[in-house]
Amino acid sequence: MKNPVGYFEIPVNDLNRAISFYGKVFGYEFERATVDGNEMAWFPIHEGAPGISGALAKGDSYIPITEGTLVYFSTDNIDDTLSKANANGGKTLYPKTSIGDLGWVAEFEDSEGNRIALHSQPILSI
Repeated sequence: MKNPVGYFEIPVNDLNRAISFYGKVFGYEFERATVDGNEMAWFPIHEGAPGISGALAKGDSYIPITEGTLVYFSTDNIDDTLSKANANGGKTLYPKTSIGDLGWVAEFEDSEGNRIALHSQPILSI
């Protein structure tokens, strides 16, 4: 069996601004393409690594929104990631919050008006 989600797209109004935002917040480099008349910028994917990848997407049917489906990005340091998001045109919507043995979560609004979530694993002590 496969995991239920295989790909995601984040709607954007300004693809260059969104590429800059996600590049500065997470350090990602993007591959651009046009698919079915829509401008796309693919997040990196690392074969064999856990998780999925997706794209920033600009087109008539792509409308940024803070309600609805929520995409969680993994991060090693939520505080640092939220700080970078806020410094680059985003804003914190839900502060870093413990979810017990599952780690930490937070949410921010990106440069395009989307609600994006963060998750970090708990630090295990030996």
